[in-house]
Amino acid sequence: MSTSNIAVEIDIEMLASKALEVSTKAYAPYSNYKVGAAVLTEKGNIFLGCNVENASYGLTICAERNAIGVAVQDEGSDMKIRAIAVLVNSKTNAPLCGGCRQVISEFSMDSSTDETIIIFKGEDGLVVKTIDEILPFRFKF
Repeated sequence: MSTSNIAVEIDIEMLASKALEVSTKAYAPYSNYKVGAAVLTEKGNIFLGCNVENASYGLTICAERNAIGVAVQDEGSDMKIRAIAVLVNSKTNAPLCGGCRQVISEFSMDSSTDETIIIFKGEDGLVVKTIDEILPFRFKF
């Protein structure tokens, strides 16, 4: 199934709006790069997360992983991500980091007819891709 066909079933603008809204709650005193994420699960629930920086940057928690953690906490280890929107409070592009792409893939819906959708800010507005498009050679056991 193509990305455009999958995306029709998801309210992309609503999910992006929720991600942008939660980005205002981010703790980003060092970079001021405030990121918000909204995860839509297979069950239809939406979970939000924002980034939480630390003076030791390696300890920073990305918005995507925060939202995914809350989703797992609520739905359990069999939680599957239908779509995730990741937005920032700046005018810069905001593609997801490699670590978050891998974590999303861990919980992705990856059957041939139903793939996880990733929504993020690109140069010309929102970009909508599948997990396989942004992480084509993901690690799997």
